[in-house]
Amino acid sequence: MRTSRERRWRSCALGLALGLAGCLGGPAPRRAKQAATPPPAALETATPSRASVKLDVPYVPTPEVIVERMLRMAKVGKDDVVYDLGCGDGRIVVTAASRYGARGVGYDLNPQRITESNANAVKAGVADRVRFVQGDLFRADLSEATVVTLYLLPDVNLKLRPKLLADLKPGTRVVSHNYGMGDWEPKEVAEIEIQGTTHYIYSWVIPEKAEARP
Repeated sequence: MRTSRERRWRSCALGLALGLAGCLGGPAPRRAKQAATPPPAALETATPSRASVKLDVPYVPTPEVIVERMLRMAKVGKDDVVYDLGCGDGRIVVTAASRYGARGVGYDLNPQRITESNANAVKAGVADRVRFVQGDLFRADLSEATVVTLYLLPDVNLKLRPKLLADLKPGTRVVSHNYGMGDWEPKEVAEIEIQGTTHYIYSWVIPEKAEARP
């Protein structure tokens, strides 16, 4: 009797020990492995794009009167492709398409702005003539652009200038609301008063490559 009980006790004890070893030993390495794998946000921080480092621009909608003046200054027409870098709610691209017959592309990092832009394009009936891209404007493909519009910040304009000069075709018009391009002299500057605040609009034309600044 004792021998039988002993065997049963030893068998139970062995089973319990193995069970505990399985519970304690099995998942533990998996948990350690998961902890060692950083979450997506950490991966993005570890390999940030230029835009995610310090090129975030606060969203400030361009007044409609400024939008109109920018497009007129750039002489936008039906044969143009207008790129707005930092497009916000898409109003410049949508206006270029709806009032001037142009095609357009908007870039913005904020997915909410892209959603608003697409909704505004549908509302204006120009969704077939424009598109909006959630992405880093420094990686934008500008090969189709004949006009580029900007409402960024002074340091962003300066960092963007080499890309504009390198990527845009000679003759492409560039128009910026409120901020210039350092020592790249604008072809034209306009001033507009809105409720006691002076707004500036600068325009340039991309020169032939031999004339372009480094």
